[in-house]
Amino acid sequence: MVNPVRKDGTLDPALSIKNRFIDISPPKVVGLSNGVKAIEWKDGKVIMLDQSRLPLEVKYIECTDYHIIAEGIKKLWIRGAPAIGIAAAMGIALGAQDITAKNYREFIKGIETIFDVMLSTRPTAVNIKWAVERIKRLLKERRGESVNRLKELLIEEAKKIHEEDIEVNKAIGRWGSQFIKDGDTVLTHCNAGCLATGGYGTATAPIFVAIEQGKKIQVIADETRPV
Repeated sequence: MVNPVRKDGTLDPALSIKNRFIDISPPKVVGLSNGVKAIEWKDGKVIMLDQSRLPLEVKYIECTDYHIIAEGIKKLWIRGAPAIGIAAAMGIALGAQDITAKNYREFIKGIETIFDVMLSTRPTAVNIKWAVERIKRLLKERRGESVNRLKELLIEEAKKIHEEDIEVNKAIGRWGSQFIKDGDTVLTHCNAGCLATGGYGTATAPIFVAIEQGKKIQVIADETRPV
């Protein structure tokens, strides 16, 4: 990388921020369309991207135990409020599959332990608490179901939380893109892309939609630090 600061301490005009914009075109966008995902439920397992290894290495972790997901949240393998909420929901659904219970009461007793583990990973994370409360409401509403059916419902709910987040992000993109005009330059900050969410991004969604609409824009990412 060329140092933009000259020996006399002044900034080389040729290498100033004005001349280091990133031109974003569809093939370069790390969005939903190219298959890069922070997390997904697949074949009864949770597949999680270890973001602590980015950008030098892309490694996915196959989670077959909810404790692995909890560890991932703690160690920031997965990050971003929406993404960790989805991870918590999937972790609960995954852990519930191993609960041995004859009835609703025994099942709830078993899943309370999983709730506690997820809540302890990031005590200040609002989305984890939100996911836990949503699942608790579901279980209360469907208390007449069999234990096996409750396990199925938890998987369905975790997938629904994931899908809903993507749709919300796309809605943000459609609304926000109207403020981005052809030829504009957009400044982004913080972790608000597809890897912080279900797969499309929040603050970055209007950028993706604007590009999909054929607008030629430039994007400045002013925060690219690791954890």
